[in-house]
Amino acid sequence: MPFENLSPVLSDALTARGYEALTPVQTHVTEDEAKGRDLLVSAQTGSGKTVAFGLAMADELIEDGRLPFATSPLALIIAPTRELAMQVSRELGWLYGKAGARIATCVGGMDASKERRALGQGVQIVVGTPGRLRDHLERGALDLTALRVAVLDEADEMLDMGFRDDLEEILDATPETRRTLLFSATLPKPIVQLAKRYQRDALRISTVGEDRGHGDISYQVVTVAPADIEGAVINLLRLHDAETAMLFCATRDNVRRLHASLVERGFAAVALSGEHSQNERNAALQALRDRRAKVCVATDVAARGIDLPTLSLVIHVEIPRDAEALQHRSGRTGRAGKKGTAVLIVPYPRRRRVDGMLRGAKIEADWMDAPTAADVRQKDQERLIEKLLAPVEHEPEDVELAQRLMAERSAEDIAASLVRAHRALMPPPEDLIDNGPRGRDRPERGERFERPERGSADRREGFEDSVWFRLNIGRHQNADPRWILPLLCRRGHVSKNEIGAIRIGPKETMFNIPRGIADRFMEAVQRSANADGEDDSGVAITPAPDGPTYPPRRDKGGHGGPRDGAPRGPRGPMRAGPGGDRSGDRGPRDKNERYKPKPYGQRSPRRPK
Repeated sequence: MPFENLSPVLSDALTARGYEALTPVQTHVTEDEAKGRDLLVSAQTGSGKTVAFGLAMADELIEDGRLPFATSPLALIIAPTRELAMQVSRELGWLYGKAGARIATCVGGMDASKERRALGQGVQIVVGTPGRLRDHLERGALDLTALRVAVLDEADEMLDMGFRDDLEEILDATPETRRTLLFSATLPKPIVQLAKRYQRDALRISTVGEDRGHGDISYQVVTVAPADIEGAVINLLRLHDAETAMLFCATRDNVRRLHASLVERGFAAVALSGEHSQNERNAALQALRDRRAKVCVATDVAARGIDLPTLSLVIHVEIPRDAEALQHRSGRTGRAGKKGTAVLIVPYPRRRRVDGMLRGAKIEADWMDAPTAADVRQKDQERLIEKLLAPVEHEPEDVELAQRLMAERSAEDIAASLVRAHRALMPPPEDLIDNGPRGRDRPERGERFERPERGSADRREGFEDSVWFRLNIGRHQNADPRWILPLLCRRGHVSKNEIGAIRIGPKETMFNIPRGIADRFMEAVQRSANADGEDDSGVAITPAPDGPTYPPRRDKGGHGGPRDGAPRGPRGPMRAGPGGDRSGDRGPRDKNERYKPKPYGQRSPRRPK
């Protein structure tokens, strides 16, 4: 018998589902030492945790091969997101289907009155999200007095999302005799504290080895200029040509923007974020399962618990907040023994942070440049030749059409037309900024760049042919390169190495950038401006074809200041402004603002004579 420790009804369900053996986590939770005990389980994403806790709670639910009739729930499973809760409900449906289980799903975004009616008709298993379960509990629709098993799935994510109070209220309403099964990909300190409060003599199970990265996932890190992130995404999608790909962004706005850009370029893409209704989310997931869509752009929370069998590529468009988020995102692929690829797109200035994150997570990644348009075209040629040379059985109608074409055109013309038609079906790749010394020629860790001497940007390499722009702020508004430079990079989607001279005048500031990226820079600036051409702080950026009409400021020593424009004090860069403020951490300050002395208690003590 393939599943000796399981109830026959569950063994039959697994066999019918195509299971030949249990995964490591499923094996651990069904061993004799785990029966009847609280469990604290740590297992990587995609290891079969849903079926694992379904098997673990079977001893408390199945009686004589069936689940007993119950007027109130016997098992409660709490999940962080709607998608994960519905996925758990589907998995338990086939696992306990022959045992006669009645399962109710209670999640936000669905009709609460229907859920209350289902709970009132008597169910043995309830699956839901913390907020909706707490609402049913407070309204008296959810009775947990007869509960035998409580399961917390993805507990770390629920705490990160701020559901601790909801979880505590729900668990406090359950009998003390219940079993508590806590499943999580990671076990940070808050999870351990929650386990100590609600579990008794819990058995700790971990199937996560010393290598926290997934063995079935190949990690790649692509370094790009900040302005080339979107182009790198397009080229990666085209290069890999994955059956299903998932792109992760940090915010809803970025999901909306990237999704619209991909659709405009011809990709079959869907979006998942907190702003979408449940019907929209269900439609998006169904389009991915039906293969009507190949790309999903999502936020971390929206994609939690999504299981797509054909998902083979994950792209981190924006860097994950920490190693755990990286693990959860990447875990959407490489599931159930299948191979997957996770690609992190890293702007040059943030390379060191990502390097440290990967070392902390013990993940070996291949660092590389973003694929160029030439790389994509070469891959297209290889795929096309492989596809056309593959042996196939031709239909008589196809052979007849081929003979007609051969009579009209040469074989070379027909092949060229076929290649052109094939390329027309795919979005064109993007031309990226040359990586230069930051890409293939980037020094290894421990080496340093030879920086050019500070001076006029006209003499710097790459700025021989440049374009000047104007800012509507100057020394009278306390302009300073230390906050102007990040502002230009953020609004123009460029790196600091692509900003040349910054010359600060009394009421305006001039700067230049290479002519090759000037148009792209101005387009990015206009997208981030309001109707008056300004950003939220009132700073406007406009072209200045004639360049600066004043020379760079110099200090008494005759040396140019930072970026040829900032005044310099005896101890380094100093901002001119009312009160002689040298803090360097503030933006533009109103010129009418007066110096306010500190209260007496905050003044520095007088130095003794």
